[in-house]
Amino acid sequence: MIIRSKAPLRLGLAGGGSDVSPYSDLYGGLILNATINLYAYCTIEETQDGHITINSFDACCRKEYPAAEALDIDGDANLIKGVFNHVMKTFGCDGQGRTFDGHYGYSQKTTGFRITTYNDAPAGSGLGTSSTMVVCIMKCFSEWLNLPLGDYEIARQAYIIERKDLKLSGGKQDQYAASFGGFNYMEFLKNDIVIVNPLKIKRWIIDELESSMVLYYTGQSRSSSEIIKEQQKNTSSGNVTAIEAMNRIKKSSIDMKLALLKGDIKEFARIIGRAWEDKKMMAGAVNNPTIQEAMNAALASGAMAGKVSGAGGGGFIMLVVEPTRKMDVLSALENMPGRIVPFQFSESGAHGWKIYPSDNVNNF
Repeated sequence: MIIRSKAPLRLGLAGGGSDVSPYSDLYGGLILNATINLYAYCTIEETQDGHITINSFDACCRKEYPAAEALDIDGDANLIKGVFNHVMKTFGCDGQGRTFDGHYGYSQKTTGFRITTYNDAPAGSGLGTSSTMVVCIMKCFSEWLNLPLGDYEIARQAYIIERKDLKLSGGKQDQYAASFGGFNYMEFLKNDIVIVNPLKIKRWIIDELESSMVLYYTGQSRSSSEIIKEQQKNTSSGNVTAIEAMNRIKKSSIDMKLALLKGDIKEFARIIGRAWEDKKMMAGAVNNPTIQEAMNAALASGAMAGKVSGAGGGGFIMLVVEPTRKMDVLSALENMPGRIVPFQFSESGAHGWKIYPSDNVNNF
């Protein structure tokens, strides 16, 4: 049997960073994000060779291990290993594709499996690639083992794997965005309580947004951990400038929600621009000459506003443009070292499916 899954990447439209502890624990976080048609992918294939084979294109890792109940977290494909170890520990499974009591319906014929993962966007792009991949892998295991996990639980398990098991720095929004999909207004409270409020955005507003936005990849991937650690330090130490900036960023989620529901693109652009100025106050590495040069070129050619998606320091820049000036902005960016990435908003969250040996694509 073959099991596949996919999960969408996201654009952080407003409130980014307010989902990171300790800020979210002390003040509460508000996020508005939206998923797009770029995805993380995972495939699990049952085997009878008594091995676990890992093929992670993002981590440039191809390894084979004897089937076991846990794999060493040694720097090779840690996300895959982290999910595997968590599933084995949490859901009472052995290392050969079977539960101890058979409750979740593993195939009793398999003695091993092969797992393959890849992503439509590079790691460190600011689109939530790592967290989305964890959700995608978790969804694939859930589909394989028939685990009774809904959207909230898939996201929560992914958060535990990343932040607690693997101790990777970051917030909470990416896991929930990938799991739920679509436009979501999220609330982050103390004790890791998360409330996801899906927004029903009219189709004409989504069309206008897609006509009014440009997604530009700077060509620079970056680790968000140092930026996040500086943000956490500023909050913990009571840095007034940084905390006040984050308060404004959080409030921008409320303003952004109202602008989106009304289809007010000019207000949408104003919020994006103001949030970028506040974001730069959160940590010194958020901006750099490459980002600023691209931003300057876009603004000079007619863009209304822009900001980096994610923690900053590289990755993707979201630009808001008047549709009649869009080609001018695209022409200006074509002379830059990065690249323009076409996109559309995606309504669906993570999902998985099974392919059985009897299936034959030639029958269709």
